[in-house]
Amino acid sequence: MASTHTGRRTVMVTGAAGTLGGAVAAAFAAEGANLVLLDRREAQPPAGLGAASCLIAPVDLLDAGQVADAADRARDRFGAIDVLCNIAGGFRMGEAVHETRDATWDFLLDLNARSIVHTARAVVPGMVARGEGRIVNVAAHAALRGTAGMGAYCASKSAVMRLTESMAAELRERGINVNCVMPTIIDTPENRRDMPDADPARWVAPADLAEVIRFLASPAARAVHGAALPVTGLS
Repeated sequence: MASTHTGRRTVMVTGAAGTLGGAVAAAFAAEGANLVLLDRREAQPPAGLGAASCLIAPVDLLDAGQVADAADRARDRFGAIDVLCNIAGGFRMGEAVHETRDATWDFLLDLNARSIVHTARAVVPGMVARGEGRIVNVAAHAALRGTAGMGAYCASKSAVMRLTESMAAELRERGINVNCVMPTIIDTPENRRDMPDADPARWVAPADLAEVIRFLASPAARAVHGAALPVTGLS
């Protein structure tokens, strides 16, 4: 599953400027992949990765045109996009469902679900044309059931799971695997700041979650379609 220009896999990572996105980029860089790093902020390439192997594309994932342009640039540069890792997403405690503001609903559904639709629209046709590809989305363990004050968030991550299952059903016969991970709390600087009394050693380390994502994008997972894999650490 190598790109036509370089003989190396090309991996697109959204949310690449974040903690998990950076860990995912580093994991694929370690295997020698070309990287296409998407984020609203300018992502930094993993240490030791040459400029020729990395395309940094500051984009708004809610702007379908910007996402399509970034995918075109990636294909021009590397020949193909072999792996799409939809890491971008967000969390926000909300109100009770009957008090949910449109702004809360739109923020979470856009960031967690609409962004996946936009990247799929930009990347999947190329994978279909080549007859191969890997897509990994990030859902959340919290999406398994609703929680008070988290209705919009749980709904948005549940949407990620349903999109994953639908894409897998649509694409599995075309040589494309689509799966998602369901982490609990990820050990990020933001979560440490917001939960100072918690024990981050019980959370999911970004590097550990990145390795699970890399596995789902590997030939070893070629028989896995539409899975939602819990990654819980000790939390």
